Amino acid sequence: MISFLIALAVLVGGYFIYGLVVEKIFGIDSKRPMPCDTMRDGVDYVPMSTWKVFLIQFLNIAGLGPIFGAIMGIMFGPAAFIWIVVGTIFAGAVHDFISGAVSIRARGASLPEVVGNELGTGIKQVMRVFSLILMVLVGAVFVSQPAALIAGMTPETFDVTFWAVVIFAYYMLATVLPIDKLIGNLYPVFGFALLFMALGILCVLIFGDNKIVDGFSEGLASRHPGGLPIFPMMFVSIACGAISGFHATQSPMMARCLKNEKLARPVFYGAMVAEGIVALIWAAAAIAFTGGYEGLTTYMAEHGNSAGALVNDLSISWLGTFGGILALLGVIAAPITSGDTALRSARLIAADFLHFDQSKVVKRLLISVPIFVATFAVMMIDFSVLWRYFAWCNQTLAVFTLWAVTVYLARKKKFYLITMLPAMFMTAVSVSYILYARRPEGFGLDYSVAVGAGCVMAALLCVLFYVYLRRINRGKINRKFDY
Repeated sequence: MISFLIALAVLVGGYFIYGLVVEKIFGIDSKRPMPCDTMRDGVDYVPMSTWKVFLIQFLNIAGLGPIFGAIMGIMFGPAAFIWIVVGTIFAGAVHDFISGAVSIRARGASLPEVVGNELGTGIKQVMRVFSLILMVLVGAVFVSQPAALIAGMTPETFDVTFWAVVIFAYYMLATVLPIDKLIGNLYPVFGFALLFMALGILCVLIFGDNKIVDGFSEGLASRHPGGLPIFPMMFVSIACGAISGFHATQSPMMARCLKNEKLARPVFYGAMVAEGIVALIWAAAAIAFTGGYEGLTTYMAEHGNSAGALVNDLSISWLGTFGGILALLGVIAAPITSGDTALRSARLIAADFLHFDQSKVVKRLLISVPIFVATFAVMMIDFSVLWRYFAWCNQTLAVFTLWAVTVYLARKKKFYLITMLPAMFMTAVSVSYILYARRPEGFGLDYSVAVGAGCVMAALLCVLFYVYLRRINRGKINRKFDY
């Protein structure tokens, strides 16, 4: 319990201490004109109250990752607790804050445009395709699991297929309608459910008769039943609870709605810290509920490795029927409020690179319909397969984003190591993972070969970064867009 409380305190302190350091390094300008004023269109560029923007950002990024990902991640052992805290403060929150702040200064530009402006036209084209694929994957991934959870709470007539159709229909409306109409009005309700879930579980952990068997006294070795190594596997399993490239695709939506640049830290850095807290709570709850790592392994084996089953049983057992239902609604709200904005983000990404005005609903539909069709087709693929590919794509996207904002900080003569070090680490993670992971998702190479290649790639990109920066400083790279 003491370890858990210390981790919780460090997360909160990280926002106020390191978050402020990062903000000062970036150089927030509270007098800078905001995109919601200079480019207001009543659809995507809409000034909104800070609490709504925070809730939308928090719910956008808090999909299944900080809940399901934390449960699957804690199976690796106590190292998961350390990564959630350290990753959130020094990697995830920095990644989210700076990418969001840079988007503000780029007039709310979507992630591929921001990354392309820093890393070149070729990377921009890759990012456009890569980001769209990831958004479609997110939209597909975050339909089946919430549909299954809702089906378990309703009469048999309303099965998984029925709720999947309902959720997908909602996604389509949320993608096309002005952001302050549907999303702006529903998210406070979803936010209450998610916050109730987290606070309820936290209170039971602290004040209930539960023991968090953190296992630090037995070392940080992997406890995974399949014998998977902590590096790189755990760092991909715990994505949204520590660092996630998907977050940077969501930040431009809120960059177009913030009323002042000084709100970037509370919204972007703060939402990531809040998500880290949710992940920490669920990781600890999974251990406390099952009695330890062996108990968690046994439980997952008996329930088909379904994190959803543990969430359902834990919520009902700890919070009672009514409280459990509210908690499950919070868990359901998390992926739904990521899936809807993922497809909305896909529309914005496509509109940005096509230079297609989005003020009229007909033009929004012209871009959205192909996205809906692609997402529906991907939904036919098995969830477990989708999740594995999504997890790797997600962390690889974080690599692109971190290197891009590192270039941005370096160009501005800022202390760029705050993003360069996480960029190198996540490069090693992503490359090692795809080389080591079993087929068909990965290449199934020997562990030492995969990790060695990951480290070499991180070092190589570091060298290329300095070469690229030197060319920029000598004026050999002409920048068409600066901010």
